[in-house]
Formats: sequence, structure tokens, C-alpha cells
Amino acid sequence: MRRSTKRHYAILTIVIFLIEVFIALYINDSFIRPFLGDVLVVGLIYCAVMAITSYRVVIVAIGTLIFSYMVELAQYAQVVDLLGLSDNKWARIIIGTSFSWWDMVCYTIGFIIILLIEKNKRIMKISQ
Repeated sequence: MRRSTKRHYAILTIVIFLIEVFIALYINDSFIRPFLGDVLVVGLIYCAVMAITSYRVVIVAIGTLIFSYMVELAQYAQVVDLLGLSDNKWARIIIGTSFSWWDMVCYTIGFIIILLIEKNKRIMKISQ
């Protein structure tokens, strides 16, 4: 992967991270924070991995989706409590504490969006 491509992924990582922080700090609604935030977090993880590795798009996208599912399943298993971190604010924020099937749907939507964007980029590159 070219250095400029990695740079683009790094910039996207920072932009998506800042959007996620903005959502976490300033938006407390019933759609953007719980749903759009979960769709975006898949893109955040994907871009971060693409910025530092040379793995294929599909491998990173699938890995990101599996990782997201695993975090959600950890919430179902109440891992924060099992590890004795229920009083740790950062552990509760990063790992999360409540399982939701809707989160799984949002992660899947984020995964599909990634694949569509990457496919579109490839088609645009071929047509040039």
C-alpha cells in the first residue's frame, strides 16, 4: 500500500475519532449517539488498522467486524464486572456495559459501508 494511501487512512482515523468525541460529549439523543456512533466506530477501527498495516481491505473489514462483535459479546457477558472494573469509568466507556442487538446491526451496517466505499474507490481508480 502506498504511503499516501496510509496517510489518507490516518487522516480519516483522526477525523472520525474527533466526530466520535463530539458525539460523546455534545449529543445525547436517541439516534445519532446510539446508532450513528456505532456505525462510525467500525470505520474508525478500520481506518486505524489500514493506516498502519498493509493487509487487504476485505481482511481488515472482516477483522474489524469480528472485533466489534466480540466487544459487544463481552458486554453481554458483563466482562467489566467480571474483571472487577465496574467502578472504573474508562473501562465502562471503552468496553461498554450493555449488550444490544441493535449495536450488532450498526456494526454490520458500518462493515457494509466500508466495503461499498472501498469497492467504489477501486472502480473510480480503474476508470481513470
